[in-house]
Amino acid sequence: MFKRVFHSLVWALALAGAVASSGTAFAQAPWPAKPLRIIVPFQAGSFTDTAARKLAEQLTEQLGQPVIVEGRSGAGGVIGVDAVAKSAADGYTLLLTENSFSVLPALYPKLPYRAQQDLIPLTLVAEAPTVLWARPDFPAANVRALVDMAKAKPGTLTFGSGGQGSSSHLAAALFFDKARISVVHIPFKGVAGSINEAMAGRIDFGTSSLASPMAQIKSGRLRALAVTGAQRSPLLPDVPTFAESGFTDFDAPIWFGVFLPAGTPPAIVTRLHAEVARAVEKPALRDLFMAQGAKPQTMSSQEFTARINNEIRQWTDLVVRTGIKIE
Repeated sequence: MFKRVFHSLVWALALAGAVASSGTAFAQAPWPAKPLRIIVPFQAGSFTDTAARKLAEQLTEQLGQPVIVEGRSGAGGVIGVDAVAKSAADGYTLLLTENSFSVLPALYPKLPYRAQQDLIPLTLVAEAPTVLWARPDFPAANVRALVDMAKAKPGTLTFGSGGQGSSSHLAAALFFDKARISVVHIPFKGVAGSINEAMAGRIDFGTSSLASPMAQIKSGRLRALAVTGAQRSPLLPDVPTFAESGFTDFDAPIWFGVFLPAGTPPAIVTRLHAEVARAVEKPALRDLFMAQGAKPQTMSSQEFTARINNEIRQWTDLVVRTGIKIE
């Protein structure tokens, strides 16, 4: 009787050990073990969406798992960012977005997510200059002349943006604040509207990413006055930077970056950072960014986090100081 009980106990302990061992092995299954998704908070066909699809192709090849792009547009990007913030922190959901990420907390004090707590800024993937452009017959040939005109006749020049509170609006508002000028803001539903109105001579100037008005600038239907950045854009080598024009304290580039849900295991964060950085070096992504006037580049998660925090402070200060509101 004792022997039977003893053998039963030994068998039970062995079985429990085997189950525990298999459970540990399952918990430590190598990542990735299933498809990943990249959420884009903007409409299909946007440059962010196009970049995400190229990144997904590269990561699919590198990781050996399908990487799917999922669009979650709406509310200026809030819906897509919130979806990632509330996703499982298991390394299978990524966010690819642009610099509006830093603008949203300044404009919406009651976001459904906490920008600086609920997401991990993984890395920058590219940065493009903001360009200041004007209607072809605009009297000012450069940004300094524009500022002089605005100071001579405050509140008479007209500026078009991609919408109230958009990145193009806030970038311009930051410049106006630093240059101490007052102009009339006319928001449109997208940058294309402001470009069309400038070509028609109904507004004076606007700002946007370099890619948006490039064809019109090259054809002479718009005139580029200045670009942000430390160096001139290779696509517009004759257009000076704001710094060259005497505005050394102004810079508002357009950036694209990858984020993860907070709580993603450090080992997966490290692996994904390496894989995304590797993908950015591939010709398919590099050529895509450079064709849009963007410079492919990456940075550490810590550097990207510091940059995001600084930008959120900058835009929040601007919104409070100028009273910009979403109408």
